[in-house]
Amino acid sequence: MTDGLTQILRTDAKENRDRIVEVAREVFASDGLGVSMREIARRAEVGPATLYRRFPTKKDLILEAFMDEFNTCRDIVRTACDHSDAWRGFCYAIEQLSELNAQNQGFTEAFTSEYPGTVDLLSHRTETLRAFTDLARRAKAQGELRHDFVIDDLILVLTANRGLSTMPPRDRIRAARRFAALMIDAFHTAPTNHTLPPSPSPALTRSIIASRTGPTD
Repeated sequence: MTDGLTQILRTDAKENRDRIVEVAREVFASDGLGVSMREIARRAEVGPATLYRRFPTKKDLILEAFMDEFNTCRDIVRTACDHSDAWRGFCYAIEQLSELNAQNQGFTEAFTSEYPGTVDLLSHRTETLRAFTDLARRAKAQGELRHDFVIDDLILVLTANRGLSTMPPRDRIRAARRFAALMIDAFHTAPTNHTLPPSPSPALTRSIIASRTGPTD
């Protein structure tokens, strides 16, 4: 009975921790690193004492949230590279990285600016690009990836994809999925003729136009 209770308490503690980190990632990405610990506790629906017990300082929480983001990116690339079908792995990486980037509103840049040198991003990026280059080589050998693809094209796509993070939150995922589908079609050796994911709400275009047009324009 005691062992069962202990397991339940451990499970609850892990769920609390995971929820705190997930909420922190979202909040830091959308609102910046200045959000208070109390606000994060409120959004995670835990008491401040619970939050501070797991993360004594705000830096501890920021670092944990960043590492969670960092590991998610690395896991996406590893899963893609482990796929037996290189082209499908390539598509998976584009799709997942597009969604991840769309939800990251400058979190990576803010973290590296505030805590330079805390994480070895150079090694991470070098390892990731090396793995993706090998994946692209295999996809080309299959005849699925266009022969003139270069790794700089991935950087170009991800850089453009970052712009989706400025869209209204409700539209980001749908926009990221459509963007990824368009990019995959562009990289494929032949048109796929598949149906694209739905575009964001029609109101999005109107809101963008409105935000760029002031009363004196």
